[in-house]
Amino acid sequence: MIRRLYDRTIAMAEHPHAMWMLALVAFIESSVFPIPPDVLMIPMILARPHRAWAIAGLAMLASVLGGLAGYAIGALAFEQLGRPILESLGKADAMSEFNTRFNDLGFWAVLAAGVTPFPYKVITIMSGWTGMALSTFIMTSILARGLRFFIVAGLLWKFGAPIRSFVERRLGLVFVLFFVCLVGGFLLVKVL
Repeated sequence: MIRRLYDRTIAMAEHPHAMWMLALVAFIESSVFPIPPDVLMIPMILARPHRAWAIAGLAMLASVLGGLAGYAIGALAFEQLGRPILESLGKADAMSEFNTRFNDLGFWAVLAAGVTPFPYKVITIMSGWTGMALSTFIMTSILARGLRFFIVAGLLWKFGAPIRSFVERRLGLVFVLFFVCLVGGFLLVKVL
């Protein structure tokens, strides 16, 4: 099923309304869709490199708006379903402690999920669920999704088709290493 969905998403890149489809995929991927917008974005940029920045900008905007939908899902579904269940089980205090810990790391959690292969939708829903400050969520989402989509666009714009294999296979690893170095650098500065 996932392979058919992937193949259909790739085929959308050639459609005359591909930009609208990219916006839709980026939006729903941020809360429920399993295929990342990169799958559609990469062939679109390769076909029209002069539009790389517009494509990345649209993917970022739609992804952040979709992230807000994921945030709303987490915020609304938790209040209606999750909290009563946890309270009936006597786990409301544990949930409060988890929310505090998650929100203390909120910037880093959203940044990590936004640039690495970790599913961004998990963090968008958890951010709403834990009541993360909406301003922190939005600003970090813009930063993270912007980094991800504009780096991919820049690589494809500069190097074209030869970099496609690298982007599709290894860019996730590069983003993970980048994130580890970033966090490590901040921790090192804090300790020193």
